[in-house]
Amino acid sequence: MSYYRIFRGFFRIIFSLVFRWQVIGREHIPKEGPVILCANHISLWDPPLLGSGIERQVNFMAKEELFRIPGLNFLLVKFGAFPVKRGAGDRAAIRATLKLLEEGKIFGIFPEGTRSKTSELGEGMPGVAMFALKSQAMVIPVAIIGPYRMFRPVKIVYGKPIDLTHLRETKTGSDTLKATSDLIMSHIKELRDQHLP
Repeated sequence: MSYYRIFRGFFRIIFSLVFRWQVIGREHIPKEGPVILCANHISLWDPPLLGSGIERQVNFMAKEELFRIPGLNFLLVKFGAFPVKRGAGDRAAIRATLKLLEEGKIFGIFPEGTRSKTSELGEGMPGVAMFALKSQAMVIPVAIIGPYRMFRPVKIVYGKPIDLTHLRETKTGSDTLKATSDLIMSHIKELRDQHLP
């Protein structure tokens, strides 16, 4: 058994017993092929939650500072994370992401770029749009509905794939990137609003 499956099983126990999680829409995840999971971001628990809800492995970017912490470096790599320099266009991380998608893997990303302190959705960053437009990956919106409190339900909802055909056929520029990120965020918001308690 891989380290990833061991860690995922551990987190599933936590989410089941401590947070009483509910997983909705995992049937929208294809059994193979490249996928970008785009989720809202409310907690440090979000990455393991996003990966624990489905059977396929999810790969993530994580800020490079975390990889300098002894022990955590090992865990991050085994859980499918790779480093990115924050605040700058990290070409190595961009290439690594596109390579993952070319290999038919799943990439998880939080388009807002940072956690929301109010649980309200922020604006999507252009990075997620670039990955969506430069790949042929299926783009799936994901809504995480908290808060993470002991014995209170946490919900993760995987939505239907977003049709980006018309945007992929348009010349990529700042307007197209913004339209793409806005479309992705609108799908996340719609999904979240549909499943709020």
